[in-house]
Order: sequence, then C-alpha cells, then structure tokens
Amino acid sequence: MINTKKVIKQSMYETVMNQFNNTADIIDLNPNIRKILGITNNEIIVHFPVKMDNGKVEVFTGYRVQHNNALGPYKGGLRYHDTVDIDAAKALAMWMTWKTSLAGLPFGGAKGGIQIDPRNYSDSELERITRRFTYALGENIGPEHDIPAPDVNTNPQTMAWIVDTYMSTISSSERSHNQHVVTGKPVGAGGLEGRDRATGFGVYLSIKLLLETEQQDLKDKRFIVQGFGNVGYWASHFLSQDGAKLIAVQDAHATVYSENGIDTEALAQHCEPRKGSIKGFDGATEIDADEFFGLDCDIVIPAALGNQITAENAFKIKASIVAEGANGPTDKEGEQILLRNGVKIIPDIFCNSGGVIGSYFEWLQNRNGELWQLDEVMAKIQKKLTENFHKIHNEVNKREVDWRTAAFILAISRVETAYKQRGIFP
Repeated sequence: MINTKKVIKQSMYETVMNQFNNTADIIDLNPNIRKILGITNNEIIVHFPVKMDNGKVEVFTGYRVQHNNALGPYKGGLRYHDTVDIDAAKALAMWMTWKTSLAGLPFGGAKGGIQIDPRNYSDSELERITRRFTYALGENIGPEHDIPAPDVNTNPQTMAWIVDTYMSTISSSERSHNQHVVTGKPVGAGGLEGRDRATGFGVYLSIKLLLETEQQDLKDKRFIVQGFGNVGYWASHFLSQDGAKLIAVQDAHATVYSENGIDTEALAQHCEPRKGSIKGFDGATEIDADEFFGLDCDIVIPAALGNQITAENAFKIKASIVAEGANGPTDKEGEQILLRNGVKIIPDIFCNSGGVIGSYFEWLQNRNGELWQLDEVMAKIQKKLTENFHKIHNEVNKREVDWRTAAFILAISRVETAYKQRGIFP
C-alpha cells in the first residue's frame, strides 16, 4: 500500500523546545528553573509607518524577543526576511541563550527583525525602515540591556543606521557611552576588525577541530554550502585556503555544481552586483535544487535558513559531517536520520558561535574605548572557540552522547547554576 501521508514540517520553535526538553530530562533540570527557561521573558511587536520613495506610506511589523538574561544583557541578531514572525523569533532567541551560555559569554539571548523581503526596497527605503524600527523599539534595546547584531539580510550598514538613530535619542553628553548598543558595525563606525568574518571562521574552525580528533585534515575534503551570504562565503574562503574543495553552492535562486571545484572568490565577485545571487555563475553548472543534499561530498554546511535538513532529504546526505552555519537548519526527524547514518552534526550553538564571540569583543572594545587589530581579534576568537570545542568534546566522550546533546547540556547547566546561586526574586 502506498503511504500518502503528508510530511508535516516542524517549526523552528518546536525544534528548539524538543532540544531543550530532551536535555532537561537528561540533566534532571530543576523543575522550577525548567519552567522559567521554557518561556521567553519579553515578546515585543511594533508596527510603524514609513514613507516610500514614491511618496506612499507602508506600515511594517517588527519583532524583538528577549528569551533570558540570567547571564547578562540580551544579545542576538536582527533579520530582514519574509519568514520572520513571533514563533521564529522565539526559537532564535532561545538558541541565542544557549549559544552565549555555551561560549562562556556574559550575555543572554534575544532575536528579532522585520517581516520583509529587502530586495523589494531601495537602499534609501531600507535606511528609513531601519531607522523607524529602531525608534519604535525605543528603550527595549540598549548597550547594557539588549544588543542587536546583523543576521539574515542585514549587515554592517544596517547596524550603522541603528546606532546612529539610537544615539540621536540620547542626550549629547551620553552618546559616546552608547556606541555598543549594537555590534557588527562598520569598522569606521566603531566596529571590530574581523567581526565580518568571525561567524564563517568559526564554522571553518569547528570542522577543522573535529577532523583533528579523527587524525584527519582538510586537504582535498569536498564540501557543499547552502547559502552564500556572509557566513557561507567566509566559511568557504577559510576552508578553501586550508586545502578543502568547494564543489556546490545553493541559494534561493539557483544550485551550482562543479566536480573540479568552485573558485570561492570568483563566485563572491559574481554575487556582488547581483544582490548576492549565485544564478548565472559561469564557473559551475546549474543543477536541480533537489540534487543538492545528495551530492557526493565529505562536509555539508547549511548556512541559510532554518529547517532545511528534514525527513524529506536527510537520508540523501552522503557526507560524514554536517556543520550548522545557520540557526536551526536541521529538524528533529532530519537529525535522527543523520545520527542513525553515522553523520556527525556540529550543532549551530557552537558551529556558528564565532559571530557572537566576535560581537562580545566588539562590545568590550567600545565599552573600554579601545581599538584592536585584526590579528589580535582573530587570535582571541580562535582561542575561545578552541577552548569551547574541547569542553564539548570531553562531554561527548564522558556521557557518550552526540555533539548537540553535549553542547546543550553544557549550555543549560550554566544557566541553571546561575539561578541556583542567585535564587528567584522575591
């Protein structure tokens, strides 16, 4: 009999709650703390009008979800995408709490954005949308309260508009003390050298470190990347420099493949004038999107959106490593299939944490009135990531669990300790 049952795609919020509840069961998380960590602290929705280039007014909806701040100020990106909604923001905010905790940073977790496709707006419209969103958020963000950063379809320019708008609402004598309200700014506007490549560098380093535990290196390893934005590009850049071969890239517009390898820099130059699109790249052959995850390779890097590896395609993956450059790219059923097939998953809360580690150093640089050089920054990021990798590796061996479970155990346990030591007010 043919099974006609439709596969219902799990939401990112369901995915992160499954991960949380499974870990809470394993570590026998204090039931009172479990109640607190299972919900968000604040969910902010703002509606704001913006005048378009044609003189018409459009009303936009923006979100900011603050999950938990037991370890420090809320921290997390702002994305501009038509999939942004309150549930997605809740999921991403919770992941940020675990990511900052795992990284050993004095931050909590938040996330947000605007439900738009930025390709439909001019740069001047995007500037007005961003500034109006910042003004609408008001005191819900702040350098010691909630610190946004770039995410999907946002960049250093977006952060520069935010910091300029936010600082204009502060008294003139206090403005210089508020530069760290966002991270991921352009270097000339108080940004950190190396922050642009920090997330992709972390993806590269996590793969390199994992291979080293198996007495392997990156030379001639074939990898494929889904998403060729900031994370996908920099991960490919560092992997290629270390001898690995990029053989396929997929984005929302096309899937390109070359058995002989794709020139990372040439592809980046192709994308630059095309709003990031890889379509039409003549250094590779365009193939059907459904073939992507089934390509014969050693490493898969999902670096686009959530819920990309599911029960519908996980069984196709031939790679031995999935390195999660995106947030929540693998759902529960997809993960179970990968683990059954012996695939090692480097979980997002570690794999892409180079970005928030870089953001922490930018926050410190602004806070302390310092300026750090690129080599110094990259060395700091590498040291932090390497230390965190070995902590997770030890937990994997000690508990005989997969990498995500080990990472979640460490992350949630640190927040639990904070609550146990501080108590619950009143």
